Amino acid sequence: MSIAGYDGIGHQPGARESALGRVPAWLWFGAGLFLVFVIAGNRSLQDADTYWQTAIGQWIIDHHAMPTVDIYSFTRKGEPWISSSWLAQVVYAIAYRIAGWAGPVILAGLGTAAAFALLARSLTRRFAPIHAVIIAIVATIVSAHHFIARPHLLALPVMVAWVLGLVNAADERRAPSFWLLPLITLWANLHGGFVLGITLVAPFALDALWNADASQRVSLAMRWIVFGLCVLAASCITPYGWESLLASRRILDLGDAMAQIPEWRPVDFSSLGPFVICLLAALGLTLWRGIVLSPTRILLVLGLLYMALSHVRSIEIFALLAPLVLAKPLSVRFGRAGGRPVSDSKVGIAAVLVGASIATWIFVAYYTFTPMRVFTPVSAVELLKERKAERILHNAGFGGYLITQDIPVFFDGRGELYGSEFLVEVFDALALKNVDSFLNLLESYKIDATLLTPSTPAVGLMDRLDGWKRIYADDLSVVHVRKSEAQGGGKIKSTDDARP
Repeated sequence: MSIAGYDGIGHQPGARESALGRVPAWLWFGAGLFLVFVIAGNRSLQDADTYWQTAIGQWIIDHHAMPTVDIYSFTRKGEPWISSSWLAQVVYAIAYRIAGWAGPVILAGLGTAAAFALLARSLTRRFAPIHAVIIAIVATIVSAHHFIARPHLLALPVMVAWVLGLVNAADERRAPSFWLLPLITLWANLHGGFVLGITLVAPFALDALWNADASQRVSLAMRWIVFGLCVLAASCITPYGWESLLASRRILDLGDAMAQIPEWRPVDFSSLGPFVICLLAALGLTLWRGIVLSPTRILLVLGLLYMALSHVRSIEIFALLAPLVLAKPLSVRFGRAGGRPVSDSKVGIAAVLVGASIATWIFVAYYTFTPMRVFTPVSAVELLKERKAERILHNAGFGGYLITQDIPVFFDGRGELYGSEFLVEVFDALALKNVDSFLNLLESYKIDATLLTPSTPAVGLMDRLDGWKRIYADDLSVVHVRKSEAQGGGKIKSTDDARP
């Protein structure tokens, strides 16, 4: 039998537990999300663009300069091109140099965890911690398809902090603080998505004016206008100045090519994915509980929803920002449930952070991170190097790895450099939608080798083209080269002469 206040061995219980018990729920969630991200780190290396993003960062470090023209392709060599994500690329390159692929994985995990933990933290102002964390978990699940080690993950926490500042200003019927301006500058150097941050100033200004007293609207409008002009100026504080704004715009001008790039495709409603399920659930909740929003908030939500439906890569933007836009209206309807707030324990917070750091260090020490094999045709590329191939026609997914091997690429993930017309032509040619177009690519660009996935329709045609020979094939790629005795290549072999 123990004395009240002590356990059976004479120790006062709860000393350690009370410190951990006073760690805020959003921090537990953030630490847990970070560890899950690191443990599943290879999944964040599943995109070919991670290769060239890191390579560009290393080039910037090595040359102490910023790229202003294309130096990686032979189809656009020397044409104007800037890297609006230069800062994130440099950080990724430094992390890779220090820790191999574990470096970018950890960085991407920190950016992701910080963004969703900040979302949960902001929601605890209006909702019970458990409810705030549940919303953040749902947002995480909906966005998980785009958790790849690229610049946008480092920009996510900056985006959340920026929009939170705008939301708070609109809720309090005031102009935003000028202390927000460094955030838009940082965002403009991390990722081209900063244009969204600029665009959101106007709707939040309208929301603030809508809810303000009539006598205050003129002065409030002037303060928002001044803030907006300062935002434009702050966003130009990059190595490229206002050119960063134009570069981001070019990405959105890819037109028909977007439909053939997976992350730029619209949402597919033919199956029930996490986003579709959550969207239907939200619609059902709105119909059931009769949630009412102001016209300006409706426009904001609809705008974010339109972006998410138009391009699947924008789903995480909707998942992170829509809860911030809806927080105050929903809190009026549902209120804050929970007991009296408890002060956070600095000791407990430190213990969680140290524990997560140690767990990460142990895992990284015994686990090797590797980029997705499907985008890494090592054996095929080594063979092409031996043959000194210089003008290789390849799938876009191989472009990133070829850049890391110092091989000039036909094209890669920098869609804004190549343009919609070029991309559509190449995608259609590789799919053999037009055989003459494919043959024209081989000749007009003086292609001396092809590196294509086995499932690419053009592979079958290459097996039958006179003047070409298959020299390598595995489950990742098929390599064809011109026969030394044949300089051209337009005549198709008979079926009997084709390789199996």
